[in-house]
Amino acid sequence: MSSHNPVNDGGSPVQLNVELRDAHLELLSAHCATYQLRLRYSTEHLARSGQPDILRKSADAASALHEFYSTIVNKMPQAAPAAEVLPHPTQEQIAQGVEWVASCLRAQREQYRPLAGPLSRQQVEMLSAYFSAALLDRIRIAELHGARVPVPDFYAKARAMGFDKLPQISHMESLSFLDVIVFNETLSERGLFHALVHSVQIEVLGLERYAELWVHGFLKTRTHFTVPLEVQAFSLASKFLRPVPERFSVEDQVREWVAAGRY
Repeated sequence: MSSHNPVNDGGSPVQLNVELRDAHLELLSAHCATYQLRLRYSTEHLARSGQPDILRKSADAASALHEFYSTIVNKMPQAAPAAEVLPHPTQEQIAQGVEWVASCLRAQREQYRPLAGPLSRQQVEMLSAYFSAALLDRIRIAELHGARVPVPDFYAKARAMGFDKLPQISHMESLSFLDVIVFNETLSERGLFHALVHSVQIEVLGLERYAELWVHGFLKTRTHFTVPLEVQAFSLASKFLRPVPERFSVEDQVREWVAAGRY
């Protein structure tokens, strides 16, 4: 194995963290795809029926990434981990959580829509193979250019119930508030596609059902990027960004997941 000699240790921390966030998004996409495999197939079935060369290459890549990031983490100051006690919400608390999510999405849409504008002609042309013309015509986008969408008011109440691993809104690249998409910094193709998938999910499922599925998914997995609604958005955005893009209808993909009960 050849050694790697870093060439940019004196570079800008800003650029470093931009590249780190990009790598993090790629890793989340891979994590989401792997999580879906874990839900659908046992390790025995994968070992017996999976294509051996792909399995070995995947294992090698995962091991190399784990070694690299573990080396970095081991050089960071470490705090003693606290014992994790997962809360067990009541049905009333779950219903309250669903109401909070739905109300927040509605309120944020009303707040940011006056600041948002339509997609450009070039963006519509780029996305027309994946989304309906009607949806693309309705969508409005806003770029905050370094500002951040604030933490929702209900977060404090949710944390008081014991839920500490809520999505870090201010660190997300893009957020979908129904048909209004807000970028914490500037627009990116990945962030736009990801957010549009959520807009389609909301359109197909209805806001209340979307909020219900999101809350139940979060309570089951305890991390936002393994919520099935998020898994699908990460997965489809990765397909869109491949060197040779795979063409597909996002609405059809969403309806397939609904019919198969994958949310």
